[in-house]
This record gives sequence, structure tokens and C-alpha cells, in this order.
Amino acid sequence: MAMIELRGVSKWYGEFQVLRDCSTDVDKGEVVVVCGPSGSGKSTLIKCVNALEPFQKGVITVDGVAVGDPKTDLPKLRARVGMVFQHFELFPHMSVTENLTMAQIRVLGRSREEALEKGHGLLDRVGLTTLADKFPGQLSGGQQQRVAIARALAMDPICMLFDEPTSALDPEMINEVLDVMVQLAHEGMTMMVVTHEMGFASKVAHRVVFMDEGAIVEDARTEEFFGSPRSERAQQFLSKILRH
Repeated sequence: MAMIELRGVSKWYGEFQVLRDCSTDVDKGEVVVVCGPSGSGKSTLIKCVNALEPFQKGVITVDGVAVGDPKTDLPKLRARVGMVFQHFELFPHMSVTENLTMAQIRVLGRSREEALEKGHGLLDRVGLTTLADKFPGQLSGGQQQRVAIARALAMDPICMLFDEPTSALDPEMINEVLDVMVQLAHEGMTMMVVTHEMGFASKVAHRVVFMDEGAIVEDARTEEFFGSPRSERAQQFLSKILRH
């Protein structure tokens, strides 16, 4: 059964159509990478999945819940869908531990002791136990992004959305974030990942969705996409990105 379903999703900013009739599924335990040139609608598409961006046409469901239905409790849905952003979005005035525990206590109703236990376990998982009392400004970009992933996982999400999680990082820090994502994928987390990291896509993704000008041009198994993309546009994109 699909964890995430998109059917005919379209979105406009005024007169400009940013998404054009996009349809795809992400099955439970599947990793789907969304790629394409800048401005192709990738980030907008993924933000529509948990209603951070409204869409005007089509249907999106997450675990059977219709995202666009006015009766849907969006805060409750978002609490179940982990989101990791390009620029970390940690609370700068809170310590790493406070960043990891606040939503657990306020949204999930966990006790402080439960939230701390969960948070410290996740810090260990992402290799940052010694930084529990630091503030985001004292961490490298890669460390901040790993804290952001741990914070999302602390909510026990049913799936994870990643919006270009490594594009703001120095090259040396990219692998430490990708390693955590690879581990998550191997543990069976359902993931939808917007990224330019084609090495990650080829190693970890089950499927690749390629977008251009707001439309899904190609939706293929990973080996098919990298081996013999059907569309000329995807062939052009791969020839440029894999040449370097």
C-alpha cells in the first residue's frame, strides 16, 4: 500500500503554474528521490505533501489521510511526517537537547524524562552525543543537519521528507549527513528526498522521479533511470550532472 499518493497535483502562484498534473506514489519502506534542474518544482512538490504549500488541484494522501481536505487536522498530520529542510531550521536560542525535546513534550505529550531519553538515543544514533548541551550556532552545518534529522525522528514519523538536505553544506560535511540518511533507508524508513546527490540516489533510492518545468517527466526504477532514461530531457540532465 502506498504511504504517499499524489494524483493530478497542480499549483499556481498567481498566473504562473509551478506544478503541472503531478502523479506518483511512495510505498511503505520505499525511498524515492526527486531530482531535476533548479526551478523545476521539486521543493514545491515535496512541501505540498505535508501542506506547507497549498495546492489548487488534485489529491494528496499520506497514510490514507487526504492532505487537501479541509477537515484534515494538519498539525496532527505534520507531527507524523518528518521534514528536514535545506537550512536546518533549528531554534537558535535553544540547546540541542531542547530542540529535540520541545515538540515531543508539547505535541506528543511525553514527559520530560521520556523526551530526554528519546532525544539522547537519537543523538547517539547520529553520532552527536557529546554536543547535547551546545547551541546550533556552535555546530558545523553538517552537525546542525544531523540534529535536524534527529529532531524529526524524535516524533516517531511514519515517513520522512527531505528538501535538499545537503545543498547548504560544505562538501566535507555532505557525507556525514548522507550516511545518516543511508542508515535510515536501510532500516526501512519511507523517504521522499529532493536532492542533487546522484551518488546517493543511485545507491539508495528504489525509484527516481525526474521533474522539469513543473511536470514529472520520468518516474522510473533507479537502475532504469541511470541506465537508460526514456526522456531526452532526463538524458541531457544526467549527461551534465554525471560528467563531473
